[in-house]
Amino acid sequence: MKQQYIIAGIGTEIGKTLISSILTEALKADYWKPIQSGALDFTDTDTVRSLISNSETAFHTETYRLNQPMSPHAAAAIDGVEIELSTFQLPQTDNHLIVELAGGIMVPLNDRETNLDLIKKLNIPVILVSKNYLGSINHTLLSVEILRIHNITIRGIIFNGERNKYSEDFILNYTKLDFLGRVNFEEIINKEVVKNYANIFRENKLHNSLFQ
Repeated sequence: MKQQYIIAGIGTEIGKTLISSILTEALKADYWKPIQSGALDFTDTDTVRSLISNSETAFHTETYRLNQPMSPHAAAAIDGVEIELSTFQLPQTDNHLIVELAGGIMVPLNDRETNLDLIKKLNIPVILVSKNYLGSINHTLLSVEILRIHNITIRGIIFNGERNKYSEDFILNYTKLDFLGRVNFEEIINKEVVKNYANIFRENKLHNSLFQ
């Protein structure tokens, strides 16, 4: 069965691109970043391309490429464009697909819509990425709550970075989300690291449902 997932974070700098790289490699999936804000000389798509080893992944062009590393609505305004929800369409592919959001779930796209509206439009399950920091429990629970209020399927949660057993145990017990895995803090991120984690995700029987 073709697997399609949106990779959403509880905020910015959570590690969505790293997790997207690992899942793209694990599934040998296609990758799509609908909005790129800033870093146009080396985008998140370029990063994922540089980190995967398989030859089956196709990289789909961003719908919006914005110059400033800011919230999409602000970056678009500076560039003199307006992000329109109607312009987003899931790439046509027979392969699995990983979709990486720009920023957190409630990041604005324009003066009336947010990433939440984009998630609803794309209508595929969300994998939530959480990272430990002071306040991350609150941000994680709020992210889960807003997704559930809007009847969005959450496939599960991945923890990224240094482990905090107390935070992670509470989040899992409170939300009852499926624990899909964790990625530890890594000093160096390269193809070998991504491939190793991809193999862990692929081989761990707890997560086989991601790969059926």
